[in-house]
Amino acid sequence: MNTNNNLPVVANSPVAVKQFFDNYFTGTVTFPANQIDATTAFFTKRGFDKVSAASTAIILLNQAKSENVSVFTLLDKFKSLTDVQLNQIIIQVLNAYREKTSLLGYRTAVQTDTFEARNILV
Repeated sequence: MNTNNNLPVVANSPVAVKQFFDNYFTGTVTFPANQIDATTAFFTKRGFDKVSAASTAIILLNQAKSENVSVFTLLDKFKSLTDVQLNQIIIQVLNAYREKTSLLGYRTAVQTDTFEARNILV
């Protein structure tokens, strides 16, 4: 098949492409075991499932490392929060690590007062 165009000829090496994708997820991040255990235990104690507590703990550890803050400082601040406040903060942290096409959140049901609603004429 002969195609005439003005584009330069680029040699794509399948070996180079394969090496690129083989090394794509090889970056390792390590944390001390006491930080992982403490963070996972904190979320498990607050009602998180084991798997979700571990996942949330790793994301929180990454966030703390990127902001150069001790994870124990964050956990101390989280202890004083209610469950709703903690969920809101965790949702914000998780959304920072998600693709921008999908976000986590929740919606509260709007309650209308029926006495006031029936007096409004449309």
